[in-house]
Amino acid sequence: MLTVAAARPFPYTFDLSTTALLVIDMQRDFLEPGGFGESLGNDVSQLRRTIAPLTALLAGARAAGLSVVHTREGHLPDLSDCPPAKLNRGLPSKRIGDPGPKGRILVRGEYGHDIVDELSPLPGEPVIDKPGKGAFHATGLDALLAERRIQSLLVTGVTTEVCVHTTVREANDRGYECLVLADCVGSYFPEFHRVGLDMIAAQGGIFGWVADSTDVLAVLPTTPVLQPSS
Repeated sequence: MLTVAAARPFPYTFDLSTTALLVIDMQRDFLEPGGFGESLGNDVSQLRRTIAPLTALLAGARAAGLSVVHTREGHLPDLSDCPPAKLNRGLPSKRIGDPGPKGRILVRGEYGHDIVDELSPLPGEPVIDKPGKGAFHATGLDALLAERRIQSLLVTGVTTEVCVHTTVREANDRGYECLVLADCVGSYFPEFHRVGLDMIAAQGGIFGWVADSTDVLAVLPTTPVLQPSS
């Protein structure tokens, strides 16, 4: 067992063999200059600051033999999986499915829908395409984690108050222990980011724990730990 002593509200303990690193929605549409997020007037540097620490964390997680799972938010080209309550949000011409600076906005298979080059999944790392904010809604994520006997999640990605928060709440309801890496999640709105993290760790960890990626890297082994055969 490994322990992140600096986690709040109290130390977080996890087993490498039952833990996965979850990388949420690090997509071009959200993070890249000239993309959909920036076209809405957002400062993408608030999200891009997560790339460097997440790159280091991914390297450490892979070296230690942790399971790594990526997600992408997006919809089928015919938008049949996008309900009106979501489809009708936003200004006309800047809604899901409309032509955007990097292809149709949040549509699977478009350039902007894919993960940024710096964080490209390695062969064999699952990529979960999700139609909602949460990574468990209408996806096979729960079944995938169950198959791998995952009980704990190291949570990273964007945005803190939307897809990250929704996923952590879903995971908590399903019994997963979640550690959110503060420097590896981001929001266009710094105050939302701060409050979102405080909400997770409030009331004795109502949804999970919060720590920095360096605290996790400090306890990860540098080579995979062999697990006893069953």
